[in-house]
Amino acid sequence: MKSIGVFHVITDTTTQTRFNHYQLAEMAIKGGADTIQFRQKTGTTRQLIETLEGLQSICRRYGVPLIVNDRADIALAVGAAGVHLGQEDLPIAIGRRIFPRKAIIGASARTEEHLMQAVTDGADYIGFGPVFRTSSKRDAESPKGLDALRRVSKKTNRPVIAIGGVTADTAYETIRAGAHGVAVISAVCAQPDPVLASRQLLAEIERAKHE
Repeated sequence: MKSIGVFHVITDTTTQTRFNHYQLAEMAIKGGADTIQFRQKTGTTRQLIETLEGLQSICRRYGVPLIVNDRADIALAVGAAGVHLGQEDLPIAIGRRIFPRKAIIGASARTEEHLMQAVTDGADYIGFGPVFRTSSKRDAESPKGLDALRRVSKKTNRPVIAIGGVTADTAYETIRAGAHGVAVISAVCAQPDPVLASRQLLAEIERAKHE
């Protein structure tokens, strides 16, 4: 099984505009993020590739994998470590065929049925959520809660990455509920000091892991 990070930061320039993707990635990594995910819904393919090439340079310098959300084509174009695919994106089984064997493929799973299908199709990790109420995604569903996270985590041997409303205040209980790790946006990107926010989140993840 591939090594999947426990602290994913999704760089975001929508919920905040003070920092760009490069600044956010570097600050998050300095604070302890072990995976950077790029997600941007706007911009031309050429613009996204240019941004990703810069992000890839930063991630390579620190030895941190870069995951691209949704866009399998640009993930392949820049040689990213992997891709995260949602329910409406490229099917995981096809992604497994076109990406290098070493590439990481994550999958969003909103239900237990989605989870099992993603595992069957070859996903390396499962993104499950929203666990808590979130303001980072306007079309987010109702929070699924920690009980649902516990059930999902017990149903698979794939790492489950909890997303949606996870903060330094909820990271501990999220990991204790069975999540392998967490993925965050606002909890780092929208904070006054993303480095400090990352450190605080990582401390709670590690506390939960070692108890």
